[in-house]
Amino acid sequence: MPRDLDLLKSVFGFDEFRPGQAEIVEAVSRGENTLAIMPTGGGKSLCFQLPALIRDGVTVVISPLIALMRDQVRGLQAAGVNAGALTSGNTQDETDAVFDALAQGALKLLYMAPERLASGGTLNLLRNAGVTMIAVDEAHCVSQWGHDFRPDYLRIGELRRALDVPLAAFTATADEETRAEIVQKLFDGAAPRSFLRGFDRPNIHLAFASKDSPRNQILNFAAARKGQSGIVYSATRARTETLACALREAGHPAVHYHGGMEADDRREVERQFQQEDGLIVVATVAFGMGIDKPDIRWVAHSDLPKSIEAYYQEIGRAGRDGAPADTLTLFGADDIRLRRSQIDEGLAPPERRAADHGRLNALLGLAEAHGCRRQQLLAYFGETADPCGNCDLCATPPDLFDGTVDVMKALSAILRTGESFGSGHLIDILRGTLTDRVRDRGHDALPTFGVGKDHDKRMWQAIFRQMLGLDLVRPDPERHGALRITEKAHPVLRGEAQVELRRDTLKSGTRRPAAQMMVAEEDAPLLSALKAKRRALAEAARVPAYVIFNDRTLIEMTERRPADLDQMAKIGGVGAKKLESYGRAFLEVINGDTPELHPQRRKLAGRAAGGLFDRLHIVATDLARGEDGTGKYLSVTATTLRQIAERKPMTIGELGRIPGMGNQKAERFGTAFIDVLTKGD
Repeated sequence: MPRDLDLLKSVFGFDEFRPGQAEIVEAVSRGENTLAIMPTGGGKSLCFQLPALIRDGVTVVISPLIALMRDQVRGLQAAGVNAGALTSGNTQDETDAVFDALAQGALKLLYMAPERLASGGTLNLLRNAGVTMIAVDEAHCVSQWGHDFRPDYLRIGELRRALDVPLAAFTATADEETRAEIVQKLFDGAAPRSFLRGFDRPNIHLAFASKDSPRNQILNFAAARKGQSGIVYSATRARTETLACALREAGHPAVHYHGGMEADDRREVERQFQQEDGLIVVATVAFGMGIDKPDIRWVAHSDLPKSIEAYYQEIGRAGRDGAPADTLTLFGADDIRLRRSQIDEGLAPPERRAADHGRLNALLGLAEAHGCRRQQLLAYFGETADPCGNCDLCATPPDLFDGTVDVMKALSAILRTGESFGSGHLIDILRGTLTDRVRDRGHDALPTFGVGKDHDKRMWQAIFRQMLGLDLVRPDPERHGALRITEKAHPVLRGEAQVELRRDTLKSGTRRPAAQMMVAEEDAPLLSALKAKRRALAEAARVPAYVIFNDRTLIEMTERRPADLDQMAKIGGVGAKKLESYGRAFLEVINGDTPELHPQRRKLAGRAAGGLFDRLHIVATDLARGEDGTGKYLSVTATTLRQIAERKPMTIGELGRIPGMGNQKAERFGTAFIDVLTKGD
């Protein structure tokens, strides 16, 4: 794929594809209907952006959030690609520019939200625009029972049929059931070319911890990562505000974000987070798929997520640049009760509620895991893996014990009290605590009264939480959350199954040392200086900092310290457009003043033709008045030298046909030029 690789370098600044990208790009470029499941940060967007440049016509990209579209369009435009978006957030000038580009046949990628498909004029607009491919980002939004369902995604299949063009669907979060829904609703059940590129994000450290003063746990986690961009997800709007306030009081730059805020206030938080280094956003899941910031260094959950898919997607917003990132998820019995109640009290049919309980069980199994968390997470998505060495349980294996007898005592207490009470009252019975409620109910006369005196209250709370997590008991919404026994518990009661439990350790997952240094200590000042230059350029252009260069590119500059534009062009993420726009500014930070290159020479930076240009220029200067220095002065322009270096003519006749040469110059410089070209670089 020589053209693919050329565009990959010249536009996107990469020397090679990431694992799995090349096959997907090839399939999409050929116009095959495609479904690609790729991990967050695995380079999904490039798999439809690059084919859009290769193919004729316009690629329309259906994307779920305005912020996500605007970020991708800004990034493409910064790389020299003619891309635009039609969104409700556009200014009139932005909308006019998109329509002008469409009318001139210049636009290559057109982004729009799925809600725009409900408009009667959209189909005619796309037909007249010459759309030749549809790309669907976050394709799991078509799943009616998924955590990110968007009803207008159901219109995409109809659009594909009406335009009769290939469709490429991409997502990072889709279990087998969701993948089947995508195929049915986007491709009418006709199997597309499918790519399952794995769910592993090895750079992300996974950690869970049972709740023990959650505010302090979050504050401690943030303190160990001070100065790094992070997200804290919370279950309620009120908690986002109180946690953000606590973080600010602790000296962190922090803001809150939730769906109850005014739209302008939400947009301002999004702008701050994209453009400011080190900001923490405390948010509900409303702060979601539109976040395309590659250098988020950590994600914490102050409450248990809704499902394992939601968890995977939310932690996936960290470390998209491939550098180390940390996560921490807090959970407790109240979280489990809340999630169970939300499922039971929902409007879904019984079979869907059962499936949702199964999904929650998978997440609780991950939270209460006894071995490597990554193994368990990947197993949910159908993958196998060795222990990762990059999770809290690999670092500190849990202290396990046979909890069968304790669980049987707890189940007996539930049954003997008519499945009518929550864990607090049951713990009082088990520990033999004679409260007024226990006495009034006569529960001090039960055989189970006092049989659990060997454990303190906190230990029993951990046992009940793990019983909830193992789905041995569930809160009954019709009895105000009283615990009832599930079918899964019956073999335990009969002595036919054993239960292994974990002893809680309060330090679990909360006191990991600060995240790894991104560069060696001696290189840290240069990285800070490069970030400062990036921030200044981003503020001047009013774009997010990573649109200039992402952290990974700055780290590589710091480590390799390029001395000139040729070396700078070989840094990952530095394409031709960005080299032209920003290369010299960053070289000055690294090396001080940098000699200016002729614009025609800059276009060859980092390429073999650049070296040929330099040697041809020396020859042209030496022979300007002929070999003896007495001839008529002849010069070769930089534009002509660039064309010779790129086209490499091998005869005097071919050289004379290069614009700007002619017979006279070909005769003067031809032999020497061809000698340079023959020897190569």
